[in-house]
Amino acid sequence: MPTIDPRVDAYIAKSAEFAQPILHHLRAIVHEACPDVEETMKWSFPHFMYKGMMCGMSAFKAHCALGFWKGELLMADEANREAMGQFGRIETVKDLPSKKVLTGYIKKAMKLNDDGISVPARAKPAEPRPLAIPDDLLAALKEVPAAQQHFEAFSPSKKRDYAEWIAEAKTEATRTRRREQAVEWIAEGKARNWKYEKC
Repeated sequence: MPTIDPRVDAYIAKSAEFAQPILHHLRAIVHEACPDVEETMKWSFPHFMYKGMMCGMSAFKAHCALGFWKGELLMADEANREAMGQFGRIETVKDLPSKKVLTGYIKKAMKLNDDGISVPARAKPAEPRPLAIPDDLLAALKEVPAAQQHFEAFSPSKKRDYAEWIAEAKTEATRTRRREQAVEWIAEGKARNWKYEKC
């Protein structure tokens, strides 16, 4: 028996006027195709659960989206990557595939969950690029122990910010000025863009 979540009703009611018929249409198709579906809210969007995550829908200012949790297994060759979800920007009910096609996707998603099939793990990201600290910055840091101590404690991204700032200087005068400023700020434990950080 389907489980209706009143939070989904509230989400649809507060969505933009153009989005409401789309969301009602999607909800009805999901419930018709999967009688045992359970509604819930995840990440502030309505989701439909059937033996785990199955699909979710969302409304934005100018479009809606429908996404299947295992969408890459359902429609690997058909995915539209212009917006969140596998169907791109849905601005009217006519932008959706037919009821028959949507029902087919829902049935496939149910079968994947019935069979316990998971989405393949994503490939690990490439190794982070090596951190190249300019020799003149390293030499300047050695002259000020507090600066060297803080710099060694900085995260790689903070170190990279300073290294790139100095390396990008177009003239030697600019490079020298930046290096001196960097050592002063680093000695105080400040990140390169400390002026813009919230206190």
